[in-house]
Amino acid sequence: MTDPRNTAGFETRAVHAGQAFDPATGAVIPPVHFSTTYAQDGIGGLRGGYEYGRSGNPTRTALETQLAALEGGAHALSFASGLAAEDALLRAALGPGDEVLLGSDVYGGTYRLIARVLGAWGVGVRVVDMSDLGAVRAALEERAARILWVETPSNPLLRITDIARLSELGHDAGALVVVDNTFASPALQQPLALGADVVVHSTTKYLGGHSDVVGGALVLNDEELFAQAKFLQFAVGAVSGPLDAWLTTRGIKTLALRMRRHSENAHAIAEFLSGHEAVERVYYPGLPSHPGHDIAARQMSGFGGIVSVGLADAASARRLAESTRLFQLAESLGGVESLMNYPDEMTHASVRGTELAVPPEVVRLSVGIESIDDLIADLDQALDRL
Repeated sequence: MTDPRNTAGFETRAVHAGQAFDPATGAVIPPVHFSTTYAQDGIGGLRGGYEYGRSGNPTRTALETQLAALEGGAHALSFASGLAAEDALLRAALGPGDEVLLGSDVYGGTYRLIARVLGAWGVGVRVVDMSDLGAVRAALEERAARILWVETPSNPLLRITDIARLSELGHDAGALVVVDNTFASPALQQPLALGADVVVHSTTKYLGGHSDVVGGALVLNDEELFAQAKFLQFAVGAVSGPLDAWLTTRGIKTLALRMRRHSENAHAIAEFLSGHEAVERVYYPGLPSHPGHDIAARQMSGFGGIVSVGLADAASARRLAESTRLFQLAESLGGVESLMNYPDEMTHASVRGTELAVPPEVVRLSVGIESIDDLIADLDQALDRL
């Protein structure tokens, strides 16, 4: 019989999937299992399949069950970071001579991993604007790609890719379609249901949601690819620890509520910034003027908590980034607190001078769940200093 905790509404799954009460004590919150090793009932007689902490941990299993349920996937794997999750997937799916067709506006660490780490082992990378399906089609016709890798909304310019149509293009060309769903989270977007093959997350961001735990995840349906990625999770060992897994699980339980507030606040800030004379451009898919607005409205249930802003020049962008009080100048995103980031020298410094370089006049806001009036007042005073 199917467990209703894994098939109910999203909010119910977020709270209950993988979270059955402890049968020994009745504790509603499952305990955190810190043990690194597990007693066996005779040689090879494993209880629940557990033998050693790298190969499996009940707290990590609970998180993986929760992640799969949220994304509507058959399998999930939890890792020590988002890049560790990406590395396992890429090594599971690629061999020397294979190529990744990468979105032109993605997290700089993803490009660095493929180009500078896996590139030394014979993996190639090409860059294309994934929101331009004609350009993707032309790139695939020019040369085959093993993986199409897309972020939507993208980081940090919030380009929107039509996941369903891109998946059709990729599959027709024999490519694996991977969607980094970190910015939207499964609360707002379900890439597997739209045709993608694999979902990648930095669970550090909205899933954890409180800027207190680093992690990553893969969610997928393909049995063979899952087995290969799971083997690498075990063999390489970049697994999430039990406390990290538990903190992520705890964060996920309020994900739907938080994403609604993030989206509401971000939308209000995008509208405020759009009317400010010091702002040249606002990147936010919730604005009707955004090039991907219609697609985002169709494939997302909300527009997310990230707003990027283009100022007159790099000096103005730097001044704004260093002048806010509630928006803290820091890398990362997706926590309950609002953060300000200058991508050119912070999160995307590794892609300066490449096709993925972020314009130096752009700042990225991770809009938190604080009072919207306070956040707008903070931005207003900072903009007045420009």
